[in-house]
Amino acid sequence: MKIQIIMGSKSDMQVAEKAKKIIEEFDVEHDITVASAHRTPDVLKEIVEKCDADVFIGIAGLAAALPGSIAAHTTKPVIGVPVSGKVNLDAILSIIQMPPGIPVAAVGLDRGDNAALLAIEILSIRDKNLAKQMKSYRAKMRKKALSR
Repeated sequence: MKIQIIMGSKSDMQVAEKAKKIIEEFDVEHDITVASAHRTPDVLKEIVEKCDADVFIGIAGLAAALPGSIAAHTTKPVIGVPVSGKVNLDAILSIIQMPPGIPVAAVGLDRGDNAALLAIEILSIRDKNLAKQMKSYRAKMRKKALSR
């Protein structure tokens, strides 16, 4: 099982690091790369079509077309993470307002951690060990929320 993280630019690394931290906690194979939906569409297409990942996470700000562009080249699940900046609403809407037939899941601004958790939940459908780890993770979160 593998998760592929694609950032629109190197400046999105802080958000990708949040995802990476969670993915490593669950010991899931992953890779992080940079490809722009607008500046390098040929590179993006090649990455997606040759990738053996089970789930994609697309991290992008501004026009945030990256997750939709990823989804256009695969039938595997794609999770979009809008990156905060000068035009937050544009980034959010670019990810959630996909046309019929090309869905992209979306998490909140800069929520690379939630994207990773959603990707792991998707993978845990086929992997009982991951499902067990997710239950433990949720129990730990509950305990932390209730502690004073």
